[in-house]
Amino acid sequence: MAENNIECNSVVDGNVEEVPNKKIIKFNPPLYKQRYQFVKKLVEQHQPKKVADLGCGDVCLLMILKYQKCIEELVGVDINEERLKWNGFRLSPCMGDHLDPRELDLIITLYHGSVLEKDCRLLGFDLVACIELIEHFDSEDLAKFPEVVFGYMSPAMIVISTPNSDFNSLFPSAVFRDSDHKFEWSRMQFQTWALDVANHYSYSVEFTGVGEPPAGAEDVGCCTQIGVFRKIAKATESAVLEHHGEHVYEVIYTTSYPSLQQMDYCRRVVTYLVYREVNRMKRRYQVSLRQHELEPESADTGNPTRKFISDPPVPVLTEADKAMEMISQPFCIGDKFYVPLERIIAYPRLGHICGNVEKLREFLADVVELNCDGSAVKVDLHDCGDY
Repeated sequence: MAENNIECNSVVDGNVEEVPNKKIIKFNPPLYKQRYQFVKKLVEQHQPKKVADLGCGDVCLLMILKYQKCIEELVGVDINEERLKWNGFRLSPCMGDHLDPRELDLIITLYHGSVLEKDCRLLGFDLVACIELIEHFDSEDLAKFPEVVFGYMSPAMIVISTPNSDFNSLFPSAVFRDSDHKFEWSRMQFQTWALDVANHYSYSVEFTGVGEPPAGAEDVGCCTQIGVFRKIAKATESAVLEHHGEHVYEVIYTTSYPSLQQMDYCRRVVTYLVYREVNRMKRRYQVSLRQHELEPESADTGNPTRKFISDPPVPVLTEADKAMEMISQPFCIGDKFYVPLERIIAYPRLGHICGNVEKLREFLADVVELNCDGSAVKVDLHDCGDY
């Protein structure tokens, strides 16, 4: 949303210029955040596995995208080596990433180099983002850009954003929004260029934007104009033969995230979830010992097996609750508490990770104590933590 303000500083992406007695446009949320959110929504909609940000700068977009579960490879390319070295640590896994690993592997790499150079490690990507990039090119570099990105990299989707000069009439100053900009296109100029590139390299293109104009100025369009390109031709052989070519970029930073694809992390998560569920059910059982009378399973008073008595029934059971009630219940024999694996794997996340009881038993082998036939987890009914 854009707002008019009187006699203030003009603000576009945090650039402030003193312009007294003039109207200015201020965006909420800030324009750069709107651009990043646009890319994030594209990722959520199309679920790409491999995403590259050309001209990644301070890696803010990469920091947002690393939380997208579908992405398995995330790459940033920038000409400013020092900036990459300074910001790389922001992409490192944190403690929470180790305690709660992703479902899929994720590798993040930052490359130092020009986006106008061909590097085979940028082949085969699902989405390439060029956010506020092309306006920094002179005419010679701009002519090279389509051949490298559209022709050589040839990703399935490309999103390009650039300033809309039609909107500039609403700003107090007539100069470019950034001193490094070589040009700023009108909507007609950008669309003419984009359609020509799309037709030449077999892409379709749709136009949109972020940073809506204030009421009464709708004719100037959005502050940032965006083209979303989708490849309509079959992938070329060069685009498929990944890593068979020249490595031009220098790796500045790389990291990999823990995931459930890695057996050590997967087993650790499964073990934690199993102990959590077992201890939760054991606590319920201990409470029931105090609140309810435990009856023998049969008339044989010598039978030490006692059945699990749950909390008082709720008035209305959901379908999930009813299904859970039909699964084998935990039970107690002497001072040992048992939870059948069938009961444990009924919990959604464990069922999703393991798939079946056999796989669950495999994960728990040599880590968690099971009963003789391996059908249930076995723990002490009382331990020092209970007193």
